Amino acid sequence: MTISNARTNPFRNDLLTGRVALVTGGGQGIGLTTVRALLEVGAKVLIAEIDQEAGREAEAELAGLGEVAFVPCDVAQPADVAAAVEQAVGRFGRLDVLVNNVGLGRTKPVELLSPDEWQHVLAANLTAMYLFAHHAATALSRDGGGAMVNIASTRALMSEPDTAAYSASKGGVIALTHSLAISLGPAVRVNCISPGWIETGPWQKSAARRPADHTDEDHAQHPVGRVGEPTDIAHMAIYLASDAASFITGQDFIVDGGMTRKMIYV
Repeated sequence: MTISNARTNPFRNDLLTGRVALVTGGGQGIGLTTVRALLEVGAKVLIAEIDQEAGREAEAELAGLGEVAFVPCDVAQPADVAAAVEQAVGRFGRLDVLVNNVGLGRTKPVELLSPDEWQHVLAANLTAMYLFAHHAATALSRDGGGAMVNIASTRALMSEPDTAAYSASKGGVIALTHSLAISLGPAVRVNCISPGWIETGPWQKSAARRPADHTDEDHAQHPVGRVGEPTDIAHMAIYLASDAASFITGQDFIVDGGMTRKMIYV
């Protein structure tokens, strides 16, 4: 398996040397690219991933970049979350960075969306972040320099039809982020990133990988002139995890090529 990494990492290769990171959903897409970026700047990384095929592929492919390990994890299960945090600390001796990346989408008219489906999305997208904060707070606080980066979405600010559960869960992520920042500071900084349109097809596991297929119009509707890539989010995560962002906490960073600032008239 060869993992695409379209944009060069702009950070020093020793930026996070000695730090340990845990990335949820680290086997594919934004999570996979974030794991790669963390390894490239010197961190040791634990991949927490429900898809065991993706997790094992990522561990094998990225092993040449540094110390990386995979643990199966359903982020909606408290026991799995506790075990992932314990394994990170047990294997690497500490935990400095937590990237809560897992996100589950569900597009369905609200009148057809069952309560169980609603709860499933909230469990994976929002409750899971609480669970990781609950289990990881002590380890992150130990040396007074921990950082948590939560992946929200611009869907917290605007919506397409039939995305009630996803939009609500991502709005909750933003609120949880600033609440945790106040509760866990100053020992732990907590920020979130709201991605816009990010193409993840080339960054999936081998069996699911697909080439990007965008029209000129897709790119042109972004003020920066292109659809986003996972590295756009990974690089922001690296910055927020580093000491360069030591005066930043409780914030939501919109990384969407300017789309949420563009007025659209049809």
